[in-house]
Amino acid sequence: MKFLLFANRRVLCVCLALLLPQALLADQTDPQLDDYFLRLKFTDSPREIRELENLIWASWLAHPNPDVERLMSAATARMNSGAFSQALRIYSQLIESYPNFAEAWNKRATLYYVLEDFAASVADIEATLALEPRHFGALSGLGLVYIQQGELDKARDAFVKLLEVHPNSTNAQQNLERIESELRLNVI
Repeated sequence: MKFLLFANRRVLCVCLALLLPQALLADQTDPQLDDYFLRLKFTDSPREIRELENLIWASWLAHPNPDVERLMSAATARMNSGAFSQALRIYSQLIESYPNFAEAWNKRATLYYVLEDFAASVADIEATLALEPRHFGALSGLGLVYIQQGELDKARDAFVKLLEVHPNSTNAQQNLERIESELRLNVI
């Protein structure tokens, strides 16, 4: 009887191992992201766009280690409450421990933007995009950094890339329109 119980547990473990690899993949490695981004390109339903954006963000924030997810939440809460040095310390520790976790880079880039350390923000955005080139949040952040720096050509390029990934992003469309208008005025 004990042998059968052990064998059943072993079979159960083998079955779970076969079922879980997709569930254990997280962040930018989630295989479902390809489908989400494909659907995002071809839908014009506001409800579906919001749902897909939420699914994408959930995938980017997911991590197989629940402690990493808790630390990300804690760091974001600290950033939102103005405890910037604590948030920076947590994001930096996460990046050091999990350098392939794109969302940790992106969140730290956001924090650097808030702190107006634009060079550090751009560096972290570039790291994010190296891991997840479709990261529309990072592309938006890059555009905003370049607007702050008065580099409108670079800002335009960032929002154009964002719209290639997420054609229905109203914020990107609006920012691109403003930039194009400003660039036209500067030419005259």
